[in-house]
Amino acid sequence: MPTYHAHGVLPVNNLEIQRREEGAADVLYLKGEVNLFNCPEVKESIDELVGRGRTRIVLNLEHVSFIDSSGLGALISGHTNLRKSGSALRLACVPANIMKTFELTNLQSFFGIFPTEEQALQSFPD
Repeated sequence: MPTYHAHGVLPVNNLEIQRREEGAADVLYLKGEVNLFNCPEVKESIDELVGRGRTRIVLNLEHVSFIDSSGLGALISGHTNLRKSGSALRLACVPANIMKTFELTNLQSFFGIFPTEEQALQSFPD
């Protein structure tokens, strides 16, 4: 569930993004909620890497507690931009509640979703 301000329904921006370089790939670790208010940060993080020619990107979602339609849109946009570059976005360590969102929106087949970060990294062609 999203976090709300004590005085009403103002969402709190609580998303952390960290990056780790793994050879020719990059892993972005997302922690918190991916929603309308912070999804531009996710999209910008992906776009920045693509702009630098880094097109093997794994999003580790292990610590994502919530994703809304705007967050899904940011992931779709990132994936689409990567496909134009001849690659694709990989998702790893997706929690059950987030996977249910992918299944309900029929996006589980759109993304490459892997149980572990290692499997996602190994899925990129040599």
